[in-house]
Amino acid sequence: MTDIPGIVVTGGSGRMGRMLIRAVADSQAARLTAVLERPGHDWIGRDVGEAMGGAPLGVTVTDDAVEAFATAQGVLDFTAPDATAEYAGLAAQARAVHVIGTTGLGEGHLRAIAAAARHATIVRAGNMSLGVNLLVTLTRQVAAALGEEFDIEIVEAHHRHKVDAPSGTALMLGHAAADGRGVPLDTCSERGRDGDTGPRRPGAIGFSAIRGGDIVGEHDVIFAGQGERIVLRHVATDRALFARGALRAVLWGQDKGPGEFDMIDVLGLRAPVGAPRTGA
Repeated sequence: MTDIPGIVVTGGSGRMGRMLIRAVADSQAARLTAVLERPGHDWIGRDVGEAMGGAPLGVTVTDDAVEAFATAQGVLDFTAPDATAEYAGLAAQARAVHVIGTTGLGEGHLRAIAAAARHATIVRAGNMSLGVNLLVTLTRQVAAALGEEFDIEIVEAHHRHKVDAPSGTALMLGHAAADGRGVPLDTCSERGRDGDTGPRRPGAIGFSAIRGGDIVGEHDVIFAGQGERIVLRHVATDRALFARGALRAVLWGQDKGPGEFDMIDVLGLRAPVGAPRTGA
């Protein structure tokens, strides 16, 4: 293994895949060793730089994950839940740091990831940005400071192509608010209000999702009390910030042992008497 870790990017032709490729290719601290795409994709066998419409990067796109992971020290993965669960096992076999930005993960996917984390380092987060993870920390602190007389609502907005709701980031914020109150999110989550819903449940954490246009990502956490509101907000205007955060995570994980971590760990924001980790 060289001092500069070799990184694999999965789902290279996607919007995030391209940004991850650029982030690694432009970095002096990491080197791009492989790019994965699904079997039959028209990028297979081509130089990834040329496939992206630019200069050659000296890396050929492949559909062989086993070979790609075998000599890698890190995997950047913003793909789909089933693919991510499979990649987690392969990355663990290779002892490569697996950074997961995939959202919409189900219980089966999370179990597969947890099993892989017994053997390798996994960094999993619904959002890789510094600002969002600061927002998660603040949300937990404010929720802990305020009582149930303050209603919590999480409002998120994304582009028209996003397929899951609430977003992974919204769920991170919901878990943080629930952690701050010392309750599991699944006991107080409230979604999809429509029609005659009756009065708001005391202690509920509500979610609303907006989809439209090319919105990169906007998240508001509203604490609404009698006569006052506290609103914590994050607005993303450049998707490249997620790629930079993922690269930071894979480099941070190089000297860590097996386990499942998140961006709160990467950024050193974990509270001394830690609450449960949250993720996508």
